[in-house]
Amino acid sequence: MEFTWHRRYGHGVSEEDKGFGPIFEEQPINTIYPEESLEGKVSLNCRARASPFPVYKWRMNNGDVDLTSDRYSMVGGNLVINNPDKQKDAGTYYCLASNNYGMVRSTEAILSFGYLDPFPPEERPEVRVKEGKGMVLLCDPPYHFPDDLSYRWLLNEFPVFITMDKRRFVSQTNGNLYIANVEASDKGNYSCFVSSPSITKSVFSKFIPLIPIPERTTKPYPADIVVQFKDIYALMGQNVTLECFALGNPVPDIRWRKVLEPMPSTAEISTSGAVLKIFNIQLEDEGIYECEAENIRGKDKHQARIYVQAFPEWVEHINDTEVDIGSDLYWPCIATGKPIPTIRWLKNGYAYHKGELRLYDVTFENAGMYQCIAENTYGAIYANAELKILALAPTFEMNPMKKKILAAKGGRVIIECKPKAAPKPKFSWSKGTEWLVNSSRILIWEDGSLEINNITRNDGGVYTCFAENNRGKANSTGTLVITDPTRIILAPINADITVGENATMQCAASFDPALDLTFVWSFNGYVIDFNKENIHYQRNFMLDANGELLIRNAQLKHAGRYTCTAQTIVDNSSASADLVVRGPPGPPGGLRIEDIRATSVALTWSRGSDNHSPISKYTIQTRTILSDDWKDAKTDPPIIEGNMEAARAVDLIPWMEYEFRVVATNTLGIGEPSLPSNRIKTDGAAPNVAPSDVGGGGGSNRELTITWAPLSREYHYGNNFGYIVAFKPFDGEEWKKVTVTNPDTGRYVHKDETMSPSTAFQVKVKAFNNKGDGPYSLIAVINSAQDAPSEAPTEVGVKVLSSSEISVHWKHVLEKIVESYQIRYWAAHDKEAAAHRVQVTSQEYSARLENLLPDTQYFVEVGACNSAGCGPPSDVIETFTRKAPPSQPPRIISSVRSGSRYIITWDHVVALSNESTVTGYKVLYRPDGQHDGKLYSTHKHSIEVPIPRDGEYVVEVRAHSDGGDGVVSQVKISGTSTLSSSFLGLLLPALGILVYLEF
Repeated sequence: MEFTWHRRYGHGVSEEDKGFGPIFEEQPINTIYPEESLEGKVSLNCRARASPFPVYKWRMNNGDVDLTSDRYSMVGGNLVINNPDKQKDAGTYYCLASNNYGMVRSTEAILSFGYLDPFPPEERPEVRVKEGKGMVLLCDPPYHFPDDLSYRWLLNEFPVFITMDKRRFVSQTNGNLYIANVEASDKGNYSCFVSSPSITKSVFSKFIPLIPIPERTTKPYPADIVVQFKDIYALMGQNVTLECFALGNPVPDIRWRKVLEPMPSTAEISTSGAVLKIFNIQLEDEGIYECEAENIRGKDKHQARIYVQAFPEWVEHINDTEVDIGSDLYWPCIATGKPIPTIRWLKNGYAYHKGELRLYDVTFENAGMYQCIAENTYGAIYANAELKILALAPTFEMNPMKKKILAAKGGRVIIECKPKAAPKPKFSWSKGTEWLVNSSRILIWEDGSLEINNITRNDGGVYTCFAENNRGKANSTGTLVITDPTRIILAPINADITVGENATMQCAASFDPALDLTFVWSFNGYVIDFNKENIHYQRNFMLDANGELLIRNAQLKHAGRYTCTAQTIVDNSSASADLVVRGPPGPPGGLRIEDIRATSVALTWSRGSDNHSPISKYTIQTRTILSDDWKDAKTDPPIIEGNMEAARAVDLIPWMEYEFRVVATNTLGIGEPSLPSNRIKTDGAAPNVAPSDVGGGGGSNRELTITWAPLSREYHYGNNFGYIVAFKPFDGEEWKKVTVTNPDTGRYVHKDETMSPSTAFQVKVKAFNNKGDGPYSLIAVINSAQDAPSEAPTEVGVKVLSSSEISVHWKHVLEKIVESYQIRYWAAHDKEAAAHRVQVTSQEYSARLENLLPDTQYFVEVGACNSAGCGPPSDVIETFTRKAPPSQPPRIISSVRSGSRYIITWDHVVALSNESTVTGYKVLYRPDGQHDGKLYSTHKHSIEVPIPRDGEYVVEVRAHSDGGDGVVSQVKISGTSTLSSSFLGLLLPALGILVYLEF
């Protein structure tokens, strides 16, 4: 190993030393100073913590900075450069901080000068482009530093900036303005506006006139990617931006993807698809990225790779360390990054070593401030640490021997002796005045500890440890006290129980009465937490020196080894016993399905735990897509003995999806089922079940309707399931067959114009699938549809009931095949096709038509019908509904109590010209809250009603006309003298009575 020394720092530590070398708290960073800045100075910061206080120096481009010059000044450790000059001051700087413990060097910082020159003064030529064609306006930014410009384009004047959209794009890579296809609205003067955020300066170019040339028809052309991203190297954690823009007519759509991999979760597409941003890029985001532009005329693609690199990062770094003089030191310093960083070392600010650092037989010369630097092409990280060399005589001040050491008779004790000393001292021991040497029972360890085995009462006494090195010697004394040993005197014994029973594990111990005894129970090596496991585990605290354990309601999981440990602060003793818990079997494993047939499959499995009770039998269970319930399957053999690990499930449904599981049983119960098998489908087979409920009949003219109950999915047994329907006249010989391919239908209608009505047919139905046909159903006898009636109802008449209702009556036809009558009606202003229909049974002679329009002409006809249809209609009858009833309610003007009656008076209602004339009034007298009451009719404008005996009554008044009843008015009356608050009381002096008007 080669060492380079420039100055001697550091020293050995011979006594308590609270000083320390410099530790950076602030270091210089890369700085850009604007050349046009008016500030006139720039500061590079450096601050370190140290005791005693550090002294600072600065270096530039590996030369010392002349701090005596007026151009430089120091503020603490900060370097201030006055009137910075690019030619003199641009470069790489670092700071050195030192005290008598050593010197450290800061990270390097680059001071550069930023600028953004103006655009050239020359005018820019105009650009002429045909409408529909793509174009680009070049920005051609002026000279600048750094290269972190942002670009926008002005249109005609400041501050009118172009808004980017799907058709227009400004590249932040070169500043150019791209227009996918030019429109007449693009005409104008354009200027490239450039900003430098580092120096907060902006400039803009001379205006470029853009003149679109009109075209009668713009021709489409395919997508052409003109903004392309290149292969790039990105640092992990950075944000990466890719640009892609295409010319084309119509405007192309842009899509992004990562080739052969999913897009990063942090990827974001913006600017109408032209920009892909990946935030906080990671190593797994490395790969090939593709941009695709497409319109109706064609597509274009572009690919490039992103390489993700990584700044150095510490895996293990150095820390302040103290080592004994004369010892060896391996100081690990490991970093990761991409590329893999190299390691170099500084000592007291100067180059010292490269790679792994190992020091042998260290001396005071090795003391000082060390810096481990991990660096790759993207930067460097520093780890700083102070190495102190210890050299001092042994001392027990910080760590004296224990004054009293306890040890159990027959046991083992280690008496520690750990003085502070450098170099490492030699150790010796004495008991009283007797020097101790290594023997079969006594051993002095390398670190000074004394080990005594098979302790006897005679080993008690005063022990002294002596430590000595080349700088001095010291000793420390302690007393060894011998105690009675801890012994298990009542050990737990093996137990055998059944699930749900209780078990007791005994444990008692003898111990030294001067000590405290505790019991610790563990299960299969893990200590039992009685606070968490108090449901099943309980301790017996009633007996001294007894640690009995009660296991309540034991489950299979409680089977295992239980260990009781009796312990004092001096020693411990343990004893163990096994608990066997017998219960139902565990789940079988390794279930496999083989030899799949239409109605059976073969199953194999491996036996699970029998939980200490032999397995007596197995049960195979199945589950289909038709139900979530598990059901016991029929098997071959019917009883699966406990020593078997294979069987066959039989009587399965063909072409059905199944899951299987196996359950073991023993004398203690049914065990847990195995995990379900993978879902399988049995092979197909021809149907073996015939459709049921075959019947039919009825329908329209010249039709034979055949119906049946469709078979459920479990009886399909295969693909291409359907039905074959066979039928023939009752006395016929040959069956006619048709195929129905819809598996869910249960109806077939056969049409035949030559078919006689109400003819008897024999019918039968069977199912089929791709494996064959099933059996036919039983033969059913049905009739073909009857003929529709041939007669029209006669003597049809109409009676107008009101403005919205009429009654229609007719005379029945003589045919027996009539099942109902249909009344069709429509208003004169409607088309007949929009007629309303009312259907009544064949026993009815009349029908009431409601919700008609008032004062409207209607046409009405009646026809006889059956299942085959309706016969010819009657003659059309013409009628008019009456005018509407009065729309104005009667205005109640008074409600007067006179003796045992109330006199209710109202104004006469005058009908409008389009309303029916008032012929009288209807008055309903009812209890409040009820709908029924007593109805009065009168031609007068008043009525007398009895005073209510209890509660309130409502008097409703409405006008009556040929068109029906009008709108109601109402008043509440009461048998008490209290006046209703809903009326206004008016005193009529002339009449001497009280009148109430309703609001």
